[in-house]
Amino acid sequence: MRRIVFDDYRTSNVDVRGTSVQGKFIVQMSKKKDELEWLEAFRPQSDNVRHLRVLLCGPAASGKSSFINSVDSICRKRITGPADANNAQGADPELAKTAGQSYTLKYKTHRIQKGTPGKYYPFVFNDVMGLESDKGILPGDIKLAMEGHVKENYKFDHNTPLVKSNAGYINNPTSNDKAHILVFVLAVDINHVADPQMFKKMTEIRLAARDLDIPQIAILTKIDEKSCDLVKKDLKNVYSSTNIKNAMEKLSNTVGFPLNCIFPLKNYHGEIELNDDMDMLILSALRKILQLANDRVNASGVAAANQTASNVNRT
Repeated sequence: MRRIVFDDYRTSNVDVRGTSVQGKFIVQMSKKKDELEWLEAFRPQSDNVRHLRVLLCGPAASGKSSFINSVDSICRKRITGPADANNAQGADPELAKTAGQSYTLKYKTHRIQKGTPGKYYPFVFNDVMGLESDKGILPGDIKLAMEGHVKENYKFDHNTPLVKSNAGYINNPTSNDKAHILVFVLAVDINHVADPQMFKKMTEIRLAARDLDIPQIAILTKIDEKSCDLVKKDLKNVYSSTNIKNAMEKLSNTVGFPLNCIFPLKNYHGEIELNDDMDMLILSALRKILQLANDRVNASGVAAANQTASNVNRT
């Protein structure tokens, strides 16, 4: 028996015999209203940052931009699309040529509107070019983004790394420029993990984030497309799906994410109305993202205060 507990879910026992997981998953699912109230009241713990910066990375076409759009849709209570997303498989022949390639090319910050225009939630998302086996964003450029050295609208080049002499390089980044959490976004079939080049790139990025003391979580997308009939029929079955359980454990065992830092979900992409089951999966991932980012900011503030006190004591 495996027991997976996520703090932000309402407790429900799921019988997972037959096509589902052997054992019982305990999933705590709180009401959507409670999640939205928590989000509405959320504030960074440090006065040194205006907002928490969430950096998204992952294979091309894994759903990074769609995740931003999904969060924006939930917060604005209607389907929106501020981040350009591409579905090349169903597009015209020219766009179809881009299937498997990154549609996002520039470093762009996305703020989430909070109620009236001009008011925003205290967190932002940064979208980047996707990872590809032989092309895509360079791991070194993602490290520079984590460190806050990448200017808004800088266009990534898979052949040329960003360097200090480039106009897109920020020489002296502030705490607001730096990433406070790194979110890996992968499709639930996680085929990219089996690609040696992709695995190498993901490992390099994870190690860079570790060295920078930046927390990391993983999001598994497209659970309705690449999972099983159990989930396609009802998203509430997400944690009783053998396919999703296997994907989570494979990602944990290969790339190293703890199971409680892997969140399967479905992004909005073809829907015209919001769905409570989709919202709950997205909101639970968002809460974990913001909590870890907040912990990072708080720890940095404590470390800076201790360093200042140490310097004062030496004088």
